[in-house]
Amino acid sequence: MEDIRFCPTHGFYRGEVCSCGLKGEIVLRKDKVEKLGKFVSGLLRHFPQKFELEIDENGWVSFEELVRVVSRKYRWANRWVLKAMVYSDEKKRYEIKGEKIRARYGHSIDVKLSDMPEAEEDTLYYGTSEEEANRMLEIGIKPVNQAYVHLSTSIERSIEVATLRTNKPIILEIDAKKAREDGIRILKANDFIALAKEIPAKYIKKVHQYSSS
Repeated sequence: MEDIRFCPTHGFYRGEVCSCGLKGEIVLRKDKVEKLGKFVSGLLRHFPQKFELEIDENGWVSFEELVRVVSRKYRWANRWVLKAMVYSDEKKRYEIKGEKIRARYGHSIDVKLSDMPEAEEDTLYYGTSEEEANRMLEIGIKPVNQAYVHLSTSIERSIEVATLRTNKPIILEIDAKKAREDGIRILKANDFIALAKEIPAKYIKKVHQYSSS
């Protein structure tokens, strides 16, 4: 986790120095970035109703309402700080559109995300353990504790994600083009992640085993 800073030319960024070389004004220290990120993630992905936050079927909530809820818990978390967290996030977890905000992915609550664009990649990837890979080759990939299966747009990204759980990830290749042709809806959450309700086994093949050692 890194500090969030503001560059007058390039806006919000994370780290000590902007890409232009300027050491910008500090907006939020990294310990607070972590606290705020966890709370906003919970509100938008898992428990909006706990704080009476109204969320629509596509995952959108009022930005002002989110600020109201967040600032009750953290007095320092104003509109400026919340926008800084969103716009500086290289993983593009969140999206602001007009007066609304949502999480792009990671939901455990039921959301349709019907206004999200379709993924255009012909091939997508999913990294997992060897045991899970063998099971998925038989029964397909289904979400666990999440509303959607999260697929990667590159092998490199799938390896990065999988190595958080295993040091010898198996990479599965998804024939996304054929799946779409057969009516399976695959959404583009951001440049790195695509979402599907499930991926049947006939669209999956085993690619390779990678070792982090």
